[in-house]
Amino acid sequence: MRVSAARVEAPDEFANDVRRDLALVPKQLQSKYLYDALGSCLFEAICRLPWYRITEAEKALLRRHADAILSRLPAPTDVVELGCGSGEKLALLTEAGARRGTVMRVQLIDISPTALEASTRTLRRFKHLSIIGHRTTYGAGLKRVAALRRGDAATLVVFLGSNLGNLDPPADEEFLLSIRATLRPGDALLLGADLVKPEPELLLAYDDPLGVTSAFNKNLLVRINRELGGGFDLTAFEHRAIWNRKARRVEMQLVSTRDQQVEIEAAGCAISFRRGELIWTESSYKYEPEGLLGLGTRAGFVRWEQWIDPDARFALTLFAVPGSL
Repeated sequence: MRVSAARVEAPDEFANDVRRDLALVPKQLQSKYLYDALGSCLFEAICRLPWYRITEAEKALLRRHADAILSRLPAPTDVVELGCGSGEKLALLTEAGARRGTVMRVQLIDISPTALEASTRTLRRFKHLSIIGHRTTYGAGLKRVAALRRGDAATLVVFLGSNLGNLDPPADEEFLLSIRATLRPGDALLLGADLVKPEPELLLAYDDPLGVTSAFNKNLLVRINRELGGGFDLTAFEHRAIWNRKARRVEMQLVSTRDQQVEIEAAGCAISFRRGELIWTESSYKYEPEGLLGLGTRAGFVRWEQWIDPDARFALTLFAVPGSL
């Protein structure tokens, strides 16, 4: 794999974000910082839990419809994945592309070197495939992808795992607009998104009985301690997930179990917590099928197809760039 030298998060940026976000009411930490090496591994473990059905539902839809997805696109097609994870889902598309002779190059965009390495290992079995990794943010990676564009190739941007749900509205729509701005007629966007479902099912997915999601959430405090000289006592915080029905989102939180003060050396701050005070670490918005189609339309795409797993309540939607019909 060739890895581009695009910009990555700097330690002082991490410190500045932590200092600023812990001064908010309620206190917050950005979910992108959950994904250090250990966090990425813990998230992959979450994806294998029986209560977190997103991954298996999405993989089943991809197995069933990969040929239909790629049949819409001309050869050759470059596939660009935002947030690559283990590469297992992208491999399902790549395998279909290998059968059709359409996919010859993939580009992976992720801030986690662990995810880039794991995806590359998964995809190496496709001998015909060129793999380019961009260790950077989505926005910077998309600009890099545009600069590397081959004149005769279509581009399929793949944004799976319901990662769109980590963006608060209207940032989700703005993000789709930024993807659309890098594409041209003949290109497409494949979007995987979790749908609204019963509250007990949602809460089990984000607060599992084995405590893997709790470890994933608390690892953010471990990372601050390790990288920024933080003084967080993990035993003084509890993981909590709640379903905000009005906003249609699951909120992941770390709740202080006592009155305490935590110093973070590299951020130059000391943060006071009251017992019961929370740090909001992640939002996971859930959608209705029509709402997803509306988001894509407002961002300048047109719908090609939408496939839904009615049991797991997960949707895979293929959008096209106008002019490609």
